[in-house]
Amino acid sequence: MQPLEAGEPHTIGAYRLLGRLGAGGMGRVYLGRSAGGRTVAVKVVHPHFALDEQFRARFRREVEAARRLGARWTAPVLDADPDAAVPWVATGYVAGPPLSDAVTRHGPLPEHAVRALGAGLGEALDAVHGHGLIHRDVKPSNVLLALDGPRLIDFGIARALGATVSLTSTGVSVGSPGYMAPEQIRGLDISGAADVFSLGAVLAYAATGNAPFPGDSSAVLLYKVVHEEPELGDLEGELREVVAGCLAKDPADRPAPAELARRLAPGGAAALVAPGWLPDPLVREVSRSAVALLDLEPQDEPVRSGPVPFSNASLGSAALGVFGPPLPLPPDGPPARADTEGAGRSGARVAFTMDAGPQSGRRPGRRVSCTVALAVAGALAVVTVGAATLGDLFNGSDKDRGNDSAAQPPSRSSSQKPPDAAQETPGGTPSASAPGSTPSASVPVSALPRTFAGTWTGPTTERNGSPHGTLTAVFSEGRKGEDVVRLSYELDLLGSSIVCKGIGRLVSGTATELRIRERPDPASATGSLCTGGEADLDFTLTSADALGYVSHEKAAGTPKGTLTRSRG
Repeated sequence: MQPLEAGEPHTIGAYRLLGRLGAGGMGRVYLGRSAGGRTVAVKVVHPHFALDEQFRARFRREVEAARRLGARWTAPVLDADPDAAVPWVATGYVAGPPLSDAVTRHGPLPEHAVRALGAGLGEALDAVHGHGLIHRDVKPSNVLLALDGPRLIDFGIARALGATVSLTSTGVSVGSPGYMAPEQIRGLDISGAADVFSLGAVLAYAATGNAPFPGDSSAVLLYKVVHEEPELGDLEGELREVVAGCLAKDPADRPAPAELARRLAPGGAAALVAPGWLPDPLVREVSRSAVALLDLEPQDEPVRSGPVPFSNASLGSAALGVFGPPLPLPPDGPPARADTEGAGRSGARVAFTMDAGPQSGRRPGRRVSCTVALAVAGALAVVTVGAATLGDLFNGSDKDRGNDSAAQPPSRSSSQKPPDAAQETPGGTPSASAPGSTPSASVPVSALPRTFAGTWTGPTTERNGSPHGTLTAVFSEGRKGEDVVRLSYELDLLGSSIVCKGIGRLVSGTATELRIRERPDPASATGSLCTGGEADLDFTLTSADALGYVSHEKAAGTPKGTLTRSRG
């Protein structure tokens, strides 16, 4: 906790402030005390949010919904003023660190603690969903570890199901990369099953010390959640089964929160918590913090506050949990497991960061059509950007980085000429499959037909209809086995224009159909976003100016589209 600075309020509502617990993207969190001596956490939003009437309406609705909750394993909403110059909400103070801080300092939790954690949070979500709410942001920093059990906090983003349409129409996206459910990332309608997915990710983090979907950027995290299987490390037995069930891609395949709680604690979460559920290092830390809290006094005479100024002061670690995602964890290996034996873990200690160098003996990456994430109005679209191996992408490889010039016709390489390349017929006339010829539609060719030559451009979509960006394909003459096309995939990635490139060689074809084997273009300038690997593509000429495109890479959603010929 940090002391109050000059310009910060000493009183908010009926609460005298003792210090600043933390801050984040939504606002600041203060430790306060009521006139009756109760300790509270007072959360104050950033002033610029207060200027947005839609935000105020959403905040008011969320506070009212959270007040109705009152579940055992949640922090109760005690007071709020959505209509203040700067809106605020006061919740019961939980004497315990966020799960994110606990794992960072002490390592993964032992299995009995993870079971108690999962059972308590499962019961909390059962109550949340029973009141028609969805939390939408279950993550390690929103889970507090108290001596008397876990607490799920920050219901400021929970929304009544009946208000979903009116309150999400502005394109607001709530959640933390790596812990959001696939359907939430895609901007689809969500149910309580999205919270169950997030809970599964939280339990994996608590048990292993690593996020189940690691990555070094939001784009990578979001892509892996949608398309990749979780990395559960050495998690095993029933706990692994429960976590894997929560992380199912299809919401219908995930367990209900009550079912999850029963599997982890048949006698209820309270039965696991009562004998003592936290490992000794955490018990000592929480106890010391609770004792120190008793000695806190207001720093100065209370002064009634108006609008709360936000300075550039350094921000301390939040003992309550803060707005925004968990802090990045150090990349220098995990701390020891938080139990009395202090057993350590090998491997990289990763939540949202990854080692940027190559790793020996790593698991082979899944081959995809080099995808990146496209964030539009809070939804994710995964975009094909040339063949890639995710093992390289997520290890941050910078190999083959070059310039970002526009697509150019491919260079021919005599060393690639196959023995069955087309030959000239006697008399010097090209055969039906020679470069530039137009063979019969059903006759196999050994060179690119002239009908494909030129530049083709068009939008592409995934099999479920999600957009994939714009593909430009530049075909030039070449024989079977040679490079005949350069591909350029252009998209807007988190506000930045990204261009990734591929080169395709002719595998087989006729006058109207081509099978192309694509690989990444080493001249691509996007580094780790465009990595190694191959994928098969089909191009079908449907008219003189229309070209169908299909990628056969299932991991990328088998994207397809119709390209049109560029004239002039």
